[in-house]
Amino acid sequence: MQKRNATVAVIGAGDFIGGEIAKKFAAEGFTVFVGRRQGEKLAPLVKEIEAAGGTVFARSLDARKEEEMISFISDADKHAPLEVCVFNIGANVNFPILDTTERVFRKVWEMACYSGFLAGREAARVMLPRGKGNIFFTGATASLRGGSGFAAFASAKFGLRAVAQSIARELGPKNIHVAHLIIDSSVDTEWVRQLIANREGKEAIENLDPNRLMRPAAVAETYWQLYQQPRDAWTFETEIRPFGEKW
Repeated sequence: MQKRNATVAVIGAGDFIGGEIAKKFAAEGFTVFVGRRQGEKLAPLVKEIEAAGGTVFARSLDARKEEEMISFISDADKHAPLEVCVFNIGANVNFPILDTTERVFRKVWEMACYSGFLAGREAARVMLPRGKGNIFFTGATASLRGGSGFAAFASAKFGLRAVAQSIARELGPKNIHVAHLIIDSSVDTEWVRQLIANREGKEAIENLDPNRLMRPAAVAETYWQLYQQPRDAWTFETEIRPFGEKW
């Protein structure tokens, strides 16, 4: 592994997509700075990255709190220049509109939209003086269309897409690559598998079509491809889905 003098910050480094993104960039020689609520849950990810020879720093992070986001990005940049910032917080919930409380709507917006604004702003703050960098946002099917029971989630993801697009238009001419990745599929996680089991029965999991769910590692690979793009052919937005997915 060839070490690089560069850091990747992953905000929302969960057990699946965020963790795989961290592992991919660590394997490519980047210092990785990972954050999530309940930071103690990052211990297995840290152990795996270090066992493979990577460099990783973990932090408990409530991305909705401005002071924590400022500190997180600033500290990430101190270990090595921040080259990539990945915002990967989901906040996917489903409630009928009459059951969507003010608290639910506000919290989902704070997690999936407002904290994305904070992440993008603070990453731009350290990247602009160097005249280069990459800011990537994880989107969803809900970024493009609302669905029954998804008023809170879809509005937040619509908003995040607008934040990402606005930042891209502003920072692209300043050599900062801003991209929005739409995951138009369910991702293979324990939570998704449990949802399928609850809705369709345990037999559905035992006989799960391998083309139905997207592997978290495949999402991480797409982020790596975005990072490698030459600046005369940057992607702002791309959609990914399994080849067997209907759309």
